[in-house]
Amino acid sequence: MARTVIIEQPGGPENLKLVDRPVGAPGPGEVRIEHRVCGLNFIDVYQRTGLYPMQMPQALGMEAAGVIAEVGEGVTHLKPGDRAAYAATPPGAYAEERVMPAAQVCPLPEGIAFDEAAAMMLKGMTVQYLFHRTTPLKKGDTVLFHAAAGGVGLIACQWARSEGITLIGTAGSDEKCQLALDHGASRCINYRNQDWVAQVRDLTGGKGVDVVMDAVGADTFNGSLDSLKPLGMMISFGNASGPVPPFNIGILGQKGSLKITRPTLFTHIADHAACQEMARHLFGKVEAGDVRIRIDQRFPLEDVADAHRALEARKTTGSTVLEV
Repeated sequence: MARTVIIEQPGGPENLKLVDRPVGAPGPGEVRIEHRVCGLNFIDVYQRTGLYPMQMPQALGMEAAGVIAEVGEGVTHLKPGDRAAYAATPPGAYAEERVMPAAQVCPLPEGIAFDEAAAMMLKGMTVQYLFHRTTPLKKGDTVLFHAAAGGVGLIACQWARSEGITLIGTAGSDEKCQLALDHGASRCINYRNQDWVAQVRDLTGGKGVDVVMDAVGADTFNGSLDSLKPLGMMISFGNASGPVPPFNIGILGQKGSLKITRPTLFTHIADHAACQEMARHLFGKVEAGDVRIRIDQRFPLEDVADAHRALEARKTTGSTVLEV
């Protein structure tokens, strides 16, 4: 049996329940992993609220780090006793222990701590695909990144700096803006007291940015399009403020033959080899010191509802972890 956080119906943080569930043995292509630390992400909120519908009851959590306890038939890249980390489907990472598919579970280098790994797998591999698998980016390009002081944002700021890419961030307070600047953003705009679209235009000499990376969704979508240069790319990869409403695709032509995509991490990591390659790239950035993982909030597993409340209220910076 393992303590596991589940929901029985969509709703608020009060719907999160900590229960004992049987774990079982891994089948072919599976592993049993004992978690040390679990990560917290906005996708967990989307699933809890029903924005991303799931069958009920459902365990939550998409990333964690720990030790492999047992491997099933056919698993060759992991063995019992290995340190490992993952961001993967199906949900179920808010648990002391679980059985899950092995393909997206990655061997964890000794130099990376469990809490760092649990805080960075989903966020860090998201940054990896944003910068390397979505649209070509090169040294000297300019990116607008919303929520630059969040867990994904602080990794993106550092990643951009390490590759000579100019990152203009937005954040909701002067303190958060300074945090983004400290982590490598070239500029950061407080969207609560500035016209961030006008500021982006001013900072780019009226041209606009090459790429917008936007996980905020409804509140920033139109402004993001207005911040792009002609032929620019809009990457909408989240909905923290709610889903983007339907829009007339002709707007993309009117605003400069813009491109738009709505990717998900789980498409990119669906292939085992691609997932492992992305993780190695991320681990390399961290081991080289190009990216440091900032964990600003820690909650015990039993306080998961408080962690969700803090995340939804935008009271967090950097990454948040749940300690098992």
